[in-house]
Amino acid sequence: MTNSFDDLADDAQIYFIIGSNTTENHPVLGMRIRQAVKRRGAKLILCDPRSIPIAEFATLHIHQKPGTDIALLNGIMHVLIAEDLYDKKSIEERTEGFEEFKAKVMEYPPERAAHICGVTPEEIVQAAHMMAENRPGALLYAMGITQHTTGHQNVVTCANLQMLLGNVGIPGGGVNPLRGQNNVQGACDMGGLPNVFTAYQAVTSKDAVQKFERAWGVTGMDAKVGLTVMEMMNGAEKGTLRALYVMGENPMLSDPDLNHAEHCLRSLEFLVVQDIFLTETAALADVVLPGLSFAEKLGTFTNSERRVQFVRPAVPAPGEARPDWWIVGEVARRMGYDGLTYHSSREIMDEINRLTPSYAGITYDRIGEQGLQWPCPNTEHPGTPILHVGKFSRGLGHLSAVDWQPPAEEPDAEYPFIFTTGRVLYHYHTGTMTRRSAGLEAIYHEPVVEINVEDASRLGIADGNLVKVASRRGEIQVKALVSDRTEPGVVFMAWHFAEAAANKLTIAALDPIGKIPEYKVCAVKVTAA
Repeated sequence: MTNSFDDLADDAQIYFIIGSNTTENHPVLGMRIRQAVKRRGAKLILCDPRSIPIAEFATLHIHQKPGTDIALLNGIMHVLIAEDLYDKKSIEERTEGFEEFKAKVMEYPPERAAHICGVTPEEIVQAAHMMAENRPGALLYAMGITQHTTGHQNVVTCANLQMLLGNVGIPGGGVNPLRGQNNVQGACDMGGLPNVFTAYQAVTSKDAVQKFERAWGVTGMDAKVGLTVMEMMNGAEKGTLRALYVMGENPMLSDPDLNHAEHCLRSLEFLVVQDIFLTETAALADVVLPGLSFAEKLGTFTNSERRVQFVRPAVPAPGEARPDWWIVGEVARRMGYDGLTYHSSREIMDEINRLTPSYAGITYDRIGEQGLQWPCPNTEHPGTPILHVGKFSRGLGHLSAVDWQPPAEEPDAEYPFIFTTGRVLYHYHTGTMTRRSAGLEAIYHEPVVEINVEDASRLGIADGNLVKVASRRGEIQVKALVSDRTEPGVVFMAWHFAEAAANKLTIAALDPIGKIPEYKVCAVKVTAA
């Protein structure tokens, strides 16, 4: 996130939420946005195909068709430029590429954008006027923006909108991705990506490679970009990847096209899973290593607003469970690595301070109860609540000309529905923890497929009926929830449930840049079971 929770909650005059079920997936921030709307009259534009809970607080709810976000955003920006409603001073002083960007946006008048998105031109015009009249404005998104074959371009288009309005580098503004898990930001910061070391230092950089070789006492490190998760799966199928070490992840429920994912995992010669429970993936493993849960760990997590915070043990570790860093270190030692040996999480943070510029000043002695936000380059620095104040980290912000492209798979006569996935308030990710909670299971104990009233009536399906949902990759049986939460032609499922795994249906088509699968759009058919 470019901004912090506090300034979003206190200073934003309007919220533009797209691709985020905020109150269910990020309930603390969702509560603060609701309070801002109710108590101080902040406006809210919600762009979501479903009538999610926060829609009740929206000034304007745009039900765009899944997979059409770029067209919608371009349409809004067309109005801002055509009606001279954008921030000219900010564009002139802080950005580059405006003319090429403008030429592309002008190809998306409200009528064309509305036709692509399945909305009205008036809604697009109203959204543009609301954004222009209420500043600063905060844009918030989540995986409803990123999990597309155009996910990277979706994010770029969100940034275009905020730069056009002068909403970057100021309190109550910014481009704010709400991260999907409690430490996914920290995992990325620490190099949990195939192309970077910590703090996004490129593995292809000769200087970065030499820096880490010296620190770790090794030579000959490979400067080649590694494989993404989906590339690993394809490698397992082809035999070019023979072994896989999975930590805290459950691809047997979280990967797209699960039948293919299972085939890939079973094709491996050796599978190791490190987790806190025997997940569906761990059940396939040759070796299972017992890690610690969040409640048993000592260390730090980094949250969505880039805030590094302590986690401390609330309960003792059970049985033979050990810290993740200790297990990985022991595996390395027993494979012959005789370099650095860690004895505590503090020692690891000391190394992070030495090798990670944005974390250099975030020491164990400074984190305290409130944490610190990176970048924090030295121990005198207070941390950075808002990014890009005054100027962008690259100098000038680049406005990119982005065209809308359709999803990899669209409905047709055989598979007439758009299928999209998400989460519910009561469960988390693949349900590894939450589905073991008796209280949460009592509230939300089984999967359902949401189908519009009109579609259900036409198909002869009543609320609670067992139906079969099928795609070109697989099929599941699940109860129908008949309502007006989804638009006609769209069906929705949460993907927490192994007994009716939504990802048996999803497609493994990838964004060519971000390499993320298109979880949010594929084609299915629905029939009575």
